[in-house]
Amino acid sequence: MTAFADLGLSEPTLQALQDVGYEQPSPIQEQAIPILLQGEDIIGQAQTGSGKTAAFGLPIVEHVDPSVGEVQALVLTPTRELCIQVTQALRTYGARKGVDVVAVFGGAPIRSQQAQLRAGGHVVVGTVGRVLDLLSRASLHLSDCRFVVLDEADEMLDLGFLEDVEKILKLCPNGRQTALFSATMPPPIRELADQYLYHPQTVKVKSANLTVDTVEQFRLEVKTADKADTLVDVLAQERPDQAIVFTRTKIRADQLYRKLRDKGMNVKALHGDMSQGQRDGVMLSFKGGRVPILVATDVAARGLDISTVTHVVNFDVPASPDTYVHRIGRTGRVGRSGRAITFVEPRQQKELAAIETHVGMPLTPWAPGAKTTPAKIEEPPKRHTKPQLSRNGAETYRRVLAAAGRADGIEVADVVHAVTSAAGLDGEAVRDVHVLERFTLFSVPDSEADRIVQAVDGSELAGRALRVELARG
Repeated sequence: MTAFADLGLSEPTLQALQDVGYEQPSPIQEQAIPILLQGEDIIGQAQTGSGKTAAFGLPIVEHVDPSVGEVQALVLTPTRELCIQVTQALRTYGARKGVDVVAVFGGAPIRSQQAQLRAGGHVVVGTVGRVLDLLSRASLHLSDCRFVVLDEADEMLDLGFLEDVEKILKLCPNGRQTALFSATMPPPIRELADQYLYHPQTVKVKSANLTVDTVEQFRLEVKTADKADTLVDVLAQERPDQAIVFTRTKIRADQLYRKLRDKGMNVKALHGDMSQGQRDGVMLSFKGGRVPILVATDVAARGLDISTVTHVVNFDVPASPDTYVHRIGRTGRVGRSGRAITFVEPRQQKELAAIETHVGMPLTPWAPGAKTTPAKIEEPPKRHTKPQLSRNGAETYRRVLAAAGRADGIEVADVVHAVTSAAGLDGEAVRDVHVLERFTLFSVPDSEADRIVQAVDGSELAGRALRVELARG
């Protein structure tokens, strides 16, 4: 088996990986890292959860020279949730080498981000709109940027950001190295790669291998007019701990949300017509386990990486087999089993056949209590690429109080990074973060709460020792 040491990474980077418990590269890391270390452009096709952040993040850390004060690498992300997630990972990878990573995203004060950029920053991770804004204000300079990553490019396309992405790429040096990562590869993304990447190598991880061995997959044939009522029945029978119901359109997501709400279900909708604040509120409620059912479009749910989702329901057959695999990958995470149920209308047999061919197995007809044994993939199990705290999905959480807040310039991302780094957790273990004026509240798994408080208390945040304690009551 390949080890990280076999990929050509330097000793400080290997030490940083050891610090957070990374043991073995995932397939996308194993293939992409040597290519990027050689200075070549790359197109990486892989879904969320495959470890692609480390696939481009580790080469970035290797390329950056901490003694040079300019921005040397830029990572563009479609959403601020992904921006924060990638920033936390890069700070972890670059900790031993002294790599400074700055996150810039909308919905947060631009002045504080401008101040961070003035103070330094070897790597900038940012949402497309905020990066363009900072460039127009001459607060961000890319003349020394030698490494550019487009992360989840297909979502940038879906959100209408591709034109702005091109504007940013035109402001980057011609001699840069470029990496494009995308779960699917629609024609506009292929054209973007043809225009802005130089003789790229293509690395593709078969997405089906990431999911079908831990997900029971069912089909349910249903007439168009009966789908909404059938969904109510399926959810009542399955009684999921947490479920995502996928729809193709924002209008359908809203309609289903109202239907389920009127039936007395605890449900939220998530789609692109909602404001960033509304989306954040729904995300926090779902991640915190307070909302068990989420009706979502593909684009809106792309940033969700939650290990406690037990069910995925494809209310509408996905537009492509790749999208199907991407959707059902939202369940069966971190070695747990999950259930995926796809509604198939009479006219959609061709789409169903394409999906079954893609995943290499027929979908089992759904009935109450139906069971299936997913096809086994003859490969070693994929290791999750984030430091993991084992959780059973039904665990209780404890509230923790930290003596730092907005007055200290603290943001949610800073708190999550400080806690996960000090206690060796993944980002999902820190929930319901509320930054107040002088204090911050967050939740951690009850069984680990005392250990986490002990590990985090006295760790550094915003240049001073962070004081934390279990909240009373």
